[in-house]
Amino acid sequence: MKLLQHFKELTIRPKNAQELKGLILQLAIQGKLTANWRAENPDIEPASELLEKIIKNKEDLVKSKIARKEIAKKEFLKEEVSFKIPETWISKNITEFYYTIGGKSNQIKSKNYNERGKYPIVSQGKNKIDGYSDDESKLLKLAKPVVVFGDHTRQVKFIDFDFIIGADGTKILNPYDGIDSQFFYLHISFFDLSNKGYARHYSLLKLKAFCLPPLEEQKEIVRVVETLFKEVEQLEQLTVKRIGLKEDFVTSALHQLTTKNANQEWKFLQEHFKSFFNETTNIKKLRETVLQLAVQGKLTANWRVNNPDTEDASQLLKQIQEEKAQLIAAKKIKKEKVLPPITKDEIPYEVPEGWVWVNFGDLATFINGDRGKNYPNKSEYVDEGVAWINTGHINPDGTLSESKMNYITEDKFDILRGGKIQDGDLVYCLRGATFGKTAYVSPFKKGAIASSLMIIRAYIQDSSGFIYRFLISPEGKRQLLRFDNGSAQPNLSANKVKLYAFPLPPLEEQKAIVAKVNALMELCDKLEEEVQQSQAYSTQLMQSCLREVFETS
Repeated sequence: MKLLQHFKELTIRPKNAQELKGLILQLAIQGKLTANWRAENPDIEPASELLEKIIKNKEDLVKSKIARKEIAKKEFLKEEVSFKIPETWISKNITEFYYTIGGKSNQIKSKNYNERGKYPIVSQGKNKIDGYSDDESKLLKLAKPVVVFGDHTRQVKFIDFDFIIGADGTKILNPYDGIDSQFFYLHISFFDLSNKGYARHYSLLKLKAFCLPPLEEQKEIVRVVETLFKEVEQLEQLTVKRIGLKEDFVTSALHQLTTKNANQEWKFLQEHFKSFFNETTNIKKLRETVLQLAVQGKLTANWRVNNPDTEDASQLLKQIQEEKAQLIAAKKIKKEKVLPPITKDEIPYEVPEGWVWVNFGDLATFINGDRGKNYPNKSEYVDEGVAWINTGHINPDGTLSESKMNYITEDKFDILRGGKIQDGDLVYCLRGATFGKTAYVSPFKKGAIASSLMIIRAYIQDSSGFIYRFLISPEGKRQLLRFDNGSAQPNLSANKVKLYAFPLPPLEEQKAIVAKVNALMELCDKLEEEVQQSQAYSTQLMQSCLREVFETS
């Protein structure tokens, strides 16, 4: 059987556990789990003879007024078994096989539940026990285990102890002699009842067909299902533990990369790449670490050794200041107040020789959109025109979405007083749940920004690539959180963003860093593809097992 053949493979992902249990129940109720058992036990009394004993037990209980005589209803017979059952089994409406026990005298109101007490309270909720009471007069004493069914909730519980009945809607189903209580519980758990919300569901249960095996086979089914369920749970626990340990190790190893000898730690990680980076959460952490190493200068240590004559960042800063002065002289930007120098307390880590810590505002001009009377509203959007960019248009890869983009007319664009993009700009989200979200304006060369965004226009356009990677790095996010106002609706201003402490490398090293990050992100993409292929294989295997269960039924 394919399910059992690939059992361990199917449990390598925690989400498969519940699906596996459902498949096991399906196979159990079809009689497929006990096919070999039947071959080895050909002389077992068939269910047709067992049914006669069940009918006799039912008649005796009705006579003694322990069970109520059910009046057969035509609608009870509507549902047929949708699969073939073994020859020694029979199928009848479920109401033929149990009677209800307990009543108002055994019920207690929820306001009278206690956290401790002598007697457990069982209701229709998810918990097996919902509370306790010391009121012995309400205790329902059991001769054998029963099944509790939630009329409102569809919850099914196996109860093998005396208890007090909780809220209204708690149905106590007691199988007749000849029906194993645990098998009865498994069969009811197998039913897929449509969800009617908090309406009643017991009437749906009473329409179901019940497959009755011989009593000895019922017990064998229970034994096999319990064994398989335990194995699923053990494998699931091992899987969760394995993933947790792997995540802890990866977190620790990546932290070592950013705090110690990067080359040594990186060499160790490379040897174990396929083993440790086969979960999407770990690959996400790897991406973050790559970006952090980039802005610490640890990705380009060898590059600096091979390029000792590179002009350091202080020279680049002078070039930026000259560019800024020219823009002010040409009245393309306004002269602004000089930003305060970076203090020692603001510097989060040491940067390589040749780098300098600067205020972010020294590297770019920050442009807000037009938030006045000309601000476009939705009724002014058109199918084609000039891009009107908001946070929702930022893709995870740092580009803007063409398919989701809103557009305004050329006339509307022309009357906007600010917030107009140029090729090479970045857009940066200033408010809301996605504040800090960043993108190049690519593929758009013309457009305007909504009020939630700000344009970042580097004085040296070749620096845009490094600036973008800084803003999406853990350090860029840490700088953002320095100025978070802590409200339910986070809100930044351009003046605060200007004060981010920024690690500035020489321009040529910036280009080397961008190239190195791009190469490592491609590696992460490939690792993610492998994870997705592995997940797809697991899904295909599960679907194959499902087909085996349903198509051969």
